[in-house]
Amino acid sequence: MRTIRKLLLLATIALSIASLTSGCVYRINIQQGNHIDPDAVEQLQEGMTKAQVQFLLGTPMIQDPFHTDRWDYVFYYKRGRDRNVTKERLIVFFDDEIVREVIRDAPFDS
Repeated sequence: MRTIRKLLLLATIALSIASLTSGCVYRINIQQGNHIDPDAVEQLQEGMTKAQVQFLLGTPMIQDPFHTDRWDYVFYYKRGRDRNVTKERLIVFFDDEIVREVIRDAPFDS
């Protein structure tokens, strides 16, 4: 009876080790921020109002209370085990509620 228990224990341990080392661990996709639609960005232009920008691109990811004249649209996506990461960033600057400047593909501070 003891031999059967030992064999079952060894088999359980062996199967556990095999499953852990086989890479069967599921990794979820990670998405954060606003997906930046290239067609919407093409429609974006100087002279638009904040309401028009928000209608076109949605609510910005970052609205700095100390810099109300700047909206940051940030998008980050990592697919499960894939090492490739998609990062996009768009910055819109305003003067008196009107678009002054748009920075597409703004660099990330790493």
